[in-house]
Amino acid sequence: MPQQFLGVTPRRWLEYLIAILIGNAIYYFSLFPHLPDSLRHQGFQIDWGVALDFIVCVAVYGLIRLGIRIRHDKPEAR
Repeated sequence: MPQQFLGVTPRRWLEYLIAILIGNAIYYFSLFPHLPDSLRHQGFQIDWGVALDFIVCVAVYGLIRLGIRIRHDKPEAR
């Protein structure tokens, strides 16, 4: 069994990191220029932009987990 940090395996930490990096890239490079000012994140503030960025990161993480589940549930091709 892999060593855990704060009750989470290193693989899961890597999934979190990838989801955050990809989610932030999607938010800042794809969505941010087209959003109204109320949904744009202003640095060091809690606003609707932070909430939207969080939702994008969670969605990316969900897609990562779905992909892993589909890959493991798929029967081996013979």
